[in-house]
Amino acid sequence: MTEQNSIRVKKKHPADAVMYVAIYFCAAISVALLLGIIIYVLVKGVRSVSWEFLTSVTSVLKGTTGIAGNIVNTLYIIIITMLIATPVGVGAAVYLNEYAKPGKLVSIIEFTTETLSGIPSIIFGLFGMMFFGQTLHLSYSILTGSFTLVLMVLPLITRNTQEALKTVPDSYRSGAIGLGAGKWHMIRTILLPSAMPGIITGVILAVGRIVGESAALLFTAGSSGMLPKGFSDILNKATQSGGTLTIQLYLSATKGEFATAFGIALVLLLIVLGINFLTKALAKKFDVNKR
Repeated sequence: MTEQNSIRVKKKHPADAVMYVAIYFCAAISVALLLGIIIYVLVKGVRSVSWEFLTSVTSVLKGTTGIAGNIVNTLYIIIITMLIATPVGVGAAVYLNEYAKPGKLVSIIEFTTETLSGIPSIIFGLFGMMFFGQTLHLSYSILTGSFTLVLMVLPLITRNTQEALKTVPDSYRSGAIGLGAGKWHMIRTILLPSAMPGIITGVILAVGRIVGESAALLFTAGSSGMLPKGFSDILNKATQSGGTLTIQLYLSATKGEFATAFGIALVLLLIVLGINFLTKALAKKFDVNKR
């Protein structure tokens, strides 16, 4: 058998070489764009970021410029939103994937979820302002913003959880039930732990979307960046106006305060990068299939 006829010898086609070059070129562009954005924001914003910038609030009387209040508001909105959206989204995914019988109802729910994920965020903001803000009389507040963001991140959490549950082999289900485990016991002890990396990925991606959201919060949460002064103020903070980091970035840019805007952009960029690294670390930690 000659070398040319051997099936072990791979023929090199010109089209393969062109595709390899195109793939690596596209990958290089993606990396270059990310590095370019990071370096540009870092150079523009690093001079504005200081300990005082992170721990104080903007005050004309004191002559300080800070984002501590906006950081607190962002944390408030993240916590309230995720406390509501996570159990609802995971529960909806478990119902659709494990309990609901395939049919028109499931198709309608899945179609609705996909449609919700594609609606522009500013429409959510308009709805949140009219329904939560005016109809429910919550006005401009962190609660109004959080309830609005719940509607926005629910599809993300639900779809990620569904896809994670679908990756669990059916043999896990049949094996658990065959051993006498109940439906809910099987879901709680077998399916959810196995699907945990995908669920965590969806939850943290939802947090990333909350951190980067601005259009919806402009209509709902307000723009106040004040820090709570006492315990009672902390408890009442959810019913008060609160501008997040993205809102303050927008306001600073519109006022021409670009140094402050780039400082906030650098903080946001670091938060987003941290969220992505945290996603990878947690997904790897909870991946029971690789243990």
